[in-house]
Amino acid sequence: MALAIREMLQANGEATHSLADRLGVGITDALALDHLMTSSTGLGPTELGHRLGIRSASATALVDRLHAAGHARRVPHPSDRRRQTVVATEQAYEEVLGALTPLLDRIEEAAGRLTPEQATATVTFLREVAAAMRDYAAEHDLPG
Repeated sequence: MALAIREMLQANGEATHSLADRLGVGITDALALDHLMTSSTGLGPTELGHRLGIRSASATALVDRLHAAGHARRVPHPSDRRRQTVVATEQAYEEVLGALTPLLDRIEEAAGRLTPEQATATVTFLREVAAAMRDYAAEHDLPG
């Protein structure tokens, strides 16, 4: 089971590189877009940099690139007027969805071959694996 998960994670990395190529951006930019598109309220440049493991100056340059490409925009922070939040643009959603459609179609085809019970068990399992991975990452981030 663990080897199958590892294979899926490697394939995910390959798919992310392919997505970056299809969008004409670097891998860090593609990863940043993923974080922005899955955040309901956007992310501060510092938080985005932290998630990507890059320094503040690099995060600022990254946000500048995404903005120049029309993939992100800066908006006022909802509760702190001194701060900015970065959000993905509608253009980014359209381009990423367009680039991912062939992959998403294949995933839906695979899911369509599962019984409802298998689908429910698979979703539960994948969420538990994701939680384990997040816990593993959080343990690394702890001081000490």
